[in-house]
Amino acid sequence: MQIKNSSIIPGFNISMGITIFYISFIILLPLISIIIVAADMTWMQFVHAVFDRRIISGYIVSIVCSLTAAIINCLFGTVLAWVLVRYDFPGKAIIDGLIELPFAVPTAVAGISLASLYAPAGLIGSITAPWGIKLAYCQIGITIALVFVTIPFVVRTIQPILQNLDPSFEEAAFTLGAGRFTILRKVVLPELLPALLLGGGLAFARALGEYGSVIFIAGNMPYKSEIVPLLIMVKLQQFDYPQATAIAIVMLIFSFVIMLAINSLQIHYQAIISGGRK
Repeated sequence: MQIKNSSIIPGFNISMGITIFYISFIILLPLISIIIVAADMTWMQFVHAVFDRRIISGYIVSIVCSLTAAIINCLFGTVLAWVLVRYDFPGKAIIDGLIELPFAVPTAVAGISLASLYAPAGLIGSITAPWGIKLAYCQIGITIALVFVTIPFVVRTIQPILQNLDPSFEEAAFTLGAGRFTILRKVVLPELLPALLLGGGLAFARALGEYGSVIFIAGNMPYKSEIVPLLIMVKLQQFDYPQATAIAIVMLIFSFVIMLAINSLQIHYQAIISGGRK
């Protein structure tokens, strides 16, 4: 006898209607309003706004620092997730809770704390300053702030995969003579790669739009340490809403393309893995 599928939530039509309404109201409507504001500009004005020399410098700073922070978090976030999943030790719950702290702390508070810590007169900055190593008020400071803000994305994405990864596969590979590096490369990393792509992509996209935690430690020097969100805020303070919107559209398109590419890579990689297992 075939049992008819049932659901505890309303039927498809009602559920789909709620879904479309929610997505339209929360996501699509604000995006459409951005396009409407930018529509007041001519094409030449739009090009001039988004390809200004100072704006291009902001693109480079934001992309380079965001990408660096995402790579750093992919490396150390994987180690953090591994320790939290595979080992039991005193204070594990506290450390696991601290991972969520960047989500809870206001970004302005985080920025002030990081600036006071890594400034030349700060606790860490005073140690590196005599050696000529500047941590705050430069792109290094921006990267530090972005690492702090985006680390939860990587850790929380990788943790469920590690929890579901059966250690017996690693034990079987070890009994067959595989070394630790071979097991990591052949057994563990192929399972983690889709999650790494997703977590790294989310961290990168989040870092591109970060503002509050960065402005206090960046120095905000034109052509050196200005990020795109700061330039957008400058345009808004000048009541130049069309140019601010034009710059925001460019960053929005860039972030969307990055996330689309990462999702496509995930699907392609998972298809390869599934085909190899068959």
